Amino acid sequence: MFFFSFHMIIASVLLSVWESYLQATLAVLLFGLLLLLESTGLLPHHCLKGFIKYCRYEEGPYLGGVFVAFAITIYLVVYMAGYVAVRLKRAEEAQKVANEQLREKDRIKDEYVAHLTHDIKGHLAAIQSCLSVAITDSLPPLAAEFVHRAYGRAQKLTAFVRMLLRLTRLKLDGRLEMEVFSVPEAVREAVEAVRPTVEQKPLRLDCSLIQEATASGPAGSFKEAIVNLLLNAVKYTPAHGTISVRVETQADSVVVEVSDTGIGVPQDEQPRIFEEFYRASNARQMEHEGDGLGLSLVKRAVDLHGGTIDFSSELGRGTTFRIVLPVALSKGVPGPAGTASA
Repeated sequence: MFFFSFHMIIASVLLSVWESYLQATLAVLLFGLLLLLESTGLLPHHCLKGFIKYCRYEEGPYLGGVFVAFAITIYLVVYMAGYVAVRLKRAEEAQKVANEQLREKDRIKDEYVAHLTHDIKGHLAAIQSCLSVAITDSLPPLAAEFVHRAYGRAQKLTAFVRMLLRLTRLKLDGRLEMEVFSVPEAVREAVEAVRPTVEQKPLRLDCSLIQEATASGPAGSFKEAIVNLLLNAVKYTPAHGTISVRVETQADSVVVEVSDTGIGVPQDEQPRIFEEFYRASNARQMEHEGDGLGLSLVKRAVDLHGGTIDFSSELGRGTTFRIVLPVALSKGVPGPAGTASA
């Protein structure tokens, strides 16, 4: 008899209100019919000997009281469970609507930022062009110093605007034109792009790349993500440190690791490392200038390629970023590993 309550709770959660009351009515009628048939002897009644001392299935008033108590209990269970279920469903629908509104507002914000940064980039390009013309040997020393400062600031601001524009476009698109590309080749090109910066500091750059492994997505976007990781490692690795790049395959994935012997990331700040505009406290102390967009761009690019990125870091010992992409098998099989150092 008591187990009907569980059935009614489940029915109230899964069914509509009127369907739940219909189930409750059916349960009450069936239970009443069972009482009637057993009390009249049409169905055999089995007493729970040793558990119930007196079998009262033939006492009309007792059976009537049990039936009324059962009916009230069932309808109350349906009412309370249905009320809670309806409230939860309404809250869920409201949450869905709110999330959709937030996504729409975020899209509008990203479109606004994209248009704004595009316009700013054009003005900055004009400023840089004017300053580049103004930088001549005929300028007085003090004027030349200020022009060089303005030109340097304009370059940094342009780089920031370009980074913000790329990140915004990635967020707006939400998809990439898929093509099969060579991961080792993309990593090799990224390494060559940052090699002058690495040698200028100077730092040691070690590379271990397999001959071939392919993934799906635009090679340019992936190469840009690797360049950002390498430049980040260069920025926060003291002179004469080491940056290591490794590409390997594991099962159906291609793995790219970028390691450095830099300053590392404090343990309590690691969960926020991929947030936009966020920079770790020790990074701000070591390098005052920075936009905090590089790793956000890397995370977004890897996500859109269908991959994952994680990292491990030890304060004062360095950081290792690990990118895992699904292998595209339509363009060759990974070959043996080769190692090069610089």
